[in-house]
Amino acid sequence: VFQNYALYPHLTVLENIAFPLEVLRVPKKERLEKAEKIASLVHVENLLKRFPGQLSGGQQQRVLLARALCSTRKLLLLDEPVAGLDPKVTANMYELVDGLNKSGVSIIMISHDIGAAVKYASHILHIGKKIFFGTKDEYLNSTLGKLFTEVEY
Repeated sequence: VFQNYALYPHLTVLENIAFPLEVLRVPKKERLEKAEKIASLVHVENLLKRFPGQLSGGQQQRVLLARALCSTRKLLLLDEPVAGLDPKVTANMYELVDGLNKSGVSIIMISHDIGAAVKYASHILHIGKKIFFGTKDEYLNSTLGKLFTEVEY
């Protein structure tokens, strides 16, 4: 899932979500059923006939997430999935990602939001002047983690 909204402007939301399955030559009926199911999972089932230009930023991010879920259900790589979204939509998106993770989807998320990383991550890779990799608790107990959590909160 990219930071920018890489949706196909000439395709509807349903067609955008189902696109990976079309590439894999999944029969039309099956791919549309799966796309509709995943659309409801990310709460865009009421937008299926719209085009990307008719969606808000948060809605577009949810469609991107749904499209990614159509191509895989095991691992998602999210590059700043909440960049440019308002705080309420950001919170909803993080809750959605957290729910997907708890349902068994492994997620690698790039974020500059230390607070979100500490709240939602099981492991943290912090790259800066010093590099840290470990569990959330190890991060919070590290010098680096204490520095950032004290400065930002």
